[in-house]
Amino acid sequence: MTLPPPLAPPLESSTLSGLARWGQWCATRPWRVLVTWLIVLAACSSLASSLHATFSDNVTLTGTQAYVGQSALIANEPSTAASTGLIVFTSASPLSAQASVLTTATTALAGVEHVTSVSRALSSATTSRDGRTSYVTLGFDVASRALTHRVVTQLDAALAPVRAHGVHVAYGGGLDIVTQPSVNDHASEIVGVVVALIVLLVIFGSVVGALLPLLAALVAIAAGLSLLNIVAVRIAFGASAPKLAAMIGIGVGIDYAVFLTTRFRQLLRDGESPARAAGLTTATSGRAVLVAATTVSIAMVGLYASGVTFIGQLGLGAVFGVITAAAGAVTLVPAVLGLVGPRIDRWHLGRVVAETGTSGDGWHRYAGAIGRHPWRYLTSGVVVVAVVALPAIFLQTGHVGDGASPSSYTSRQAYDALARAFGPGVNASMTLVLTRTSPSRTSSAAESNLTATLARSTGVAHVSAWSPSANGRIVVANLVPATGPQDARTAALYTHLVTTVLPQGLAGTGDRGYVTGPTAFQIQFDQLIGSRLPLIIAVVAVLALVLILSVFRSVYLALKAALLNLLSIAAAYGVLVAVFQWGWGRSLLGLRENVPVEAYVPMLLFAIIFGLSMDYEIFLLSRVKETWDRTHDNHLSVADGLARTGRVITAAALIMVSVFLSFVTTDLVAIKQLAVGLAASVAIDATLIRLLLVPATMFLFGERNWWLPRWLDRIIPHLSVD
Repeated sequence: MTLPPPLAPPLESSTLSGLARWGQWCATRPWRVLVTWLIVLAACSSLASSLHATFSDNVTLTGTQAYVGQSALIANEPSTAASTGLIVFTSASPLSAQASVLTTATTALAGVEHVTSVSRALSSATTSRDGRTSYVTLGFDVASRALTHRVVTQLDAALAPVRAHGVHVAYGGGLDIVTQPSVNDHASEIVGVVVALIVLLVIFGSVVGALLPLLAALVAIAAGLSLLNIVAVRIAFGASAPKLAAMIGIGVGIDYAVFLTTRFRQLLRDGESPARAAGLTTATSGRAVLVAATTVSIAMVGLYASGVTFIGQLGLGAVFGVITAAAGAVTLVPAVLGLVGPRIDRWHLGRVVAETGTSGDGWHRYAGAIGRHPWRYLTSGVVVVAVVALPAIFLQTGHVGDGASPSSYTSRQAYDALARAFGPGVNASMTLVLTRTSPSRTSSAAESNLTATLARSTGVAHVSAWSPSANGRIVVANLVPATGPQDARTAALYTHLVTTVLPQGLAGTGDRGYVTGPTAFQIQFDQLIGSRLPLIIAVVAVLALVLILSVFRSVYLALKAALLNLLSIAAAYGVLVAVFQWGWGRSLLGLRENVPVEAYVPMLLFAIIFGLSMDYEIFLLSRVKETWDRTHDNHLSVADGLARTGRVITAAALIMVSVFLSFVTTDLVAIKQLAVGLAASVAIDATLIRLLLVPATMFLFGERNWWLPRWLDRIIPHLSVD
């Protein structure tokens, strides 16, 4: 295969683009840029550490069925606790022998900070049949996320005599937020960085070349995480936000730096000076990075279209890592490239990688093979991806609660003890609230009949008697399902209660029935997220479609990118189902049981994958378009673009997969799922999609790759990666 003209024809300094001049300026003043970054990083880190921002999952489902029921409960029962927690007692012998010490301890619990109520110890309703397990419920005057570790210290002090008598004590319910170990241990980030360094050394064969993109990315991501902590003082980000921002930021940050480094090496080989090579690198690969980062950011911010602030803010949190990674790529990276210059290949361990190989190398032969048999490669690639995506048909979303936490967590111990003693449904209890049109202190016939109907309903283990409020405007009952909170049958029971049992039981009375409580809120959240996923898919896909149209001026390329990205995402969903729902290899992730996919993970995964997929798409297509603009030979352009980018895309994908998989060491199951889904998607996208299906379809499209109707050309904005 004949190689096309050089990457960039000689240009006078005056003809360099603004971005090229900027990159050259950074390269000729490297110390000024480095010092500026270090000052910014030090200032942001210092401010962030002084503000002590907190991250917690605070979801408000205003207007939903569970929310209205809870509001009615609070309005008519002013003593209703803002949040509750459970203290579970277990012993090898009946707890009745320790009745005195338990009573004394529960009395002392009333003096703990923020505690407003304590249920009676060893009551028949909260003690197992064998008498070896019992629990008390604490009411707090603040939300669980507002409790501090000082509360846990006081609880420990009050319960010390109980433990001294050989009774095991575990904290559950709303106390899990404050008792679980902190997830901000940075172990995952450290593992990811070490793995990335090893991969960089093996692939790029140069110590300096491996350290340069890694260090530049780390400085930029550290600044981004500090900014996230500063903003978190004002915006309530979810508990997963820092890990998510670090995972995405480290992955794209290293990839962006790798893209620039390989282009810089190639320009040095083509005879450019270090400063000029850094400028041209910034103008080409740097511009592609900015477009790619914009795509990822748009996809993440597009999560606000879900209408759920919690989800939108998780996406916004990830944007901090992406933006600072892109900023570092077009400032810090060219500065360091200019500083090291030809010394970038010093201390090499093997063959140093740049973009362009020889006309007979493996990548050029591979590109030629696809060009000769595009249908064969296209068909085989689609079949493989479809097989991987097939399990996605069985995707089941839900909440991964305390039952999937490590056994060392006190909340997991409480969960297991309650399930063993009272059945799995005790961890999924729901509160039934009936609002009356006529206040009364006695139960009506309809309410009595409703109790009988509830007791006979499939999936109900127990339902308590109705308890009227002091003003008689509402009655409340507690319902215990026969299944646990992660079981799909529990969600089905909730839906049956809301849509059938309560409306039919109260028909003609004018009263309204609601199902509320933590389990009900979680199920409504899951259902709401599921109903909004099609909207997010449409919004993100359209935004990405417009971006590709604006950059590459091609209807075929834009539609092809959207469709293939959807195929890549379906494959990622398939992997999640196989690993987490079916348990294929779950023990390697530290999970003891199959779990559903966390409700918001598919939506978040879609936005992230769609954005990251565009990284490789833009990087590949920008090289194809460079050759097309010079030769107008579609076959040569596609083959050369694939040959130039194949080794770089493969290396960058391997780095990103390694970084993502390092995050499976975290205890947060949602982060494990995101890590596995992202790693699978990137691996599939960078190999089967980007290096097989994309070139095969472009070979088949021919010159139609570059077709755009004149009317559409006039109305869409013009962007460039050149």
